[in-house]
Amino acid sequence: MKTGHTLITGVGRRAGLHLARHFVERGRPVIGTYRHEYAALEGLAKSGVELVRCEYEDLDSVASLVARVSGNHAGLRGIVHNVSHWVPDSAGSINTVLNSMMRVHVGVPMEINQGLAPLLLNNANGPADVIHIGDYVSARGSKKHMAYAASKAAQDNLTLSFSQLWAPKVKVNSIAPALLAFNDADGDDYKAKALAKSLMQKEAGFAELLHAVDYLFDSDFVTGRILHLDGGRHLR
Repeated sequence: MKTGHTLITGVGRRAGLHLARHFVERGRPVIGTYRHEYAALEGLAKSGVELVRCEYEDLDSVASLVARVSGNHAGLRGIVHNVSHWVPDSAGSINTVLNSMMRVHVGVPMEINQGLAPLLLNNANGPADVIHIGDYVSARGSKKHMAYAASKAAQDNLTLSFSQLWAPKVKVNSIAPALLAFNDADGDDYKAKALAKSLMQKEAGFAELLHAVDYLFDSDFVTGRILHLDGGRHLR
């Protein structure tokens, strides 16, 4: 197994937390970012995860993250960009919402990728990996979340650009899930409508995401691709 630290952003809850725990269980050392304090972070720290608080809206905070990782590590096995921000277009002025979406899903991932490029290119055990966790709507669009969908489509484009820039030393891919797991506050009516949108008519579950990440990390060949986890939703 290729070893070396992997930076996973947003490890405090949901997908990021599952990813961090999964990497630790597989013997892959993790650097994890978080924005808010969550109870689960204590367990991650005890398991050896190097935790760094990072606020994406704060330019200095992102620069500090890059400087800290660069100062503490000579190389990186990979980066998984998991941090995501989901709000409807009605949450504020279109410029405000769009700027926020683009900052979180495009600006900061690009800044982190560029800042940590020397560490990725210096990975000693085969090609390093960068994975952007995107969204099914990047290829479909959204009537109520246009800014979010557009920013996720731009994030997919980063995958195409960085894969060309860094090949063959770094593989860069996107994973575009539809429904991974419901939130606790989701009502029965919402759940029924959401499940009916895919052919499989069920939640993917976080394990499906873990399998996809493992597949990309274990491959020595796949790069510049957007891997869809949509349960056949594109055929409904």
